[in-house]
Amino acid sequence: MEPNPVKFSPLIIGTMRLGQWGISMNRKSYQEFIEGCLDIGLLDFDHADIYGDYTTEKEFGDVLRAIPSLRQKMQLTCKVGIKMVTPNRPFHHIKSYDTSKAHIINSVHNSLRQLNTDYLDVLLIHRPDMLMDIHEVAELFFELKKEGKVLHFGASNFNHYQLAMLNEVFPLCTNQVEASILHLDPLLDGTFDQCQLYGISPTIWSPLGRGLLFESESKDPRIKRISNAAHKLMEKYQASLDQILLAWLIKHPSGPIPILGTTKLDRIKSGLDALSIHLTREEWYQLYIASIGEDVP
Repeated sequence: MEPNPVKFSPLIIGTMRLGQWGISMNRKSYQEFIEGCLDIGLLDFDHADIYGDYTTEKEFGDVLRAIPSLRQKMQLTCKVGIKMVTPNRPFHHIKSYDTSKAHIINSVHNSLRQLNTDYLDVLLIHRPDMLMDIHEVAELFFELKKEGKVLHFGASNFNHYQLAMLNEVFPLCTNQVEASILHLDPLLDGTFDQCQLYGISPTIWSPLGRGLLFESESKDPRIKRISNAAHKLMEKYQASLDQILLAWLIKHPSGPIPILGTTKLDRIKSGLDALSIHLTREEWYQLYIASIGEDVP
């Protein structure tokens, strides 16, 4: 089956920390942040219905209500399928996953209302659901696409078996996974290989290792090794640590696209500069070897 292509920006803007789970921006700050990202050519904003205990989509959508023209300048990704326990969802009794047709339809319609949009550019199943009926999900994807409510579909945090199973019945556009110099699993478990085979780019959360490499007093020998290797490259390329780490990640031929969780525009602009850093293969392996703590076999 042919892939379901979508052209993402070279960096994706994560929204998780914009609201109650982060710095709690007011509407003016949201607007300035959104417009600042668009002004530097970053058009993709990554949402999940659960962010901010189900409040961040509406806060973001309030900007689109005030300035509707912004919607046509951006791409919106939304993840659904997690049911969180929160006062905003009193009928959720435990945290669980739900990829039933009824739940996905309800989640999509709710996200459309909250974000003040007629369609989502990308819809992702947020977590693997052991009770997922792939044929029911595929049927729903076809319906949503035909209705124009969702343009592209993908998965998040799926292993390569789970992605292959769903992609067999409906073409997917990405697998959103964690990857960084500290989280090498997608390079080793077939996730990136599969994306390369399918011709889809993985989108990456926590591409900077959850910030652990920026702790100056860390006693972790692994972090010290990586830091020492990275600083030599920082001197050579006149680059910051985050730029070297992003350059390392995006060198993989599957075309990983980092999702930046920062709320600071200067950090986002710094991330853009990483795109112009082209590590050599030996430099890439220097960082990899520093991470694993031994030579490659």
